[in-house]
Amino acid sequence: MPSASQIQPRKTPRQGRSRASYEAILTAAAQILERQGAAGLSTNTVAERAGVSIGTLYQYFPGKEAIAAELVRRIKAQLLADLSQALEEARGLSMREAAEIMLAASIRHHARAPELSRELERIEELLPLDPETEAVAANIHAALGALLAGYGVAEPAVAARDLTALSKGMVHAALFAGETDLARIEARLLPAVLGYLGLDPGERCARRG
Repeated sequence: MPSASQIQPRKTPRQGRSRASYEAILTAAAQILERQGAAGLSTNTVAERAGVSIGTLYQYFPGKEAIAAELVRRIKAQLLADLSQALEEARGLSMREAAEIMLAASIRHHARAPELSRELERIEELLPLDPETEAVAANIHAALGALLAGYGVAEPAVAARDLTALSKGMVHAALFAGETDLARIEARLLPAVLGYLGLDPGERCARRG
């Protein structure tokens, strides 16, 4: 496992040209992960695809682990944004409706780039969590716990952790098995989430028809 220093960018560019090179490196890495998986990721292949010199790449990242870690940070931050928006949509609705909205937001997050999500989930398991990533995870749990507390769910912090683990485990298993039909994954996951909350999985939600 790489050390914490090996997964941090060397610097974050602020000027236009440098920022463009930085973003090109991350875009190239994401494309390689989508098409070739983690086995195809190297600093040389990333630099070549990004159209930058290997020296330029090393100005910003100490190695491929740091590039992958930055992609993980970004996808986690996007997940928090997606769930925060879903929380706003769920305010004032029934617990069942809120559960469906939150789950759909999580699934849509993966739907943006399922192959990339799958590879980054694999890579995340091999990287030490840095404070930024830990903070994002804590914010997600806190927001979900607050939502559950509003519905009178017992031990909402525990329930938030359980539901996160349940959803993450099933989505991971499906993605790692090569599934990309996220609607099918959601159809299997929703009854598990509703059952955990003590709701009837067979009852149709009036809001969604």
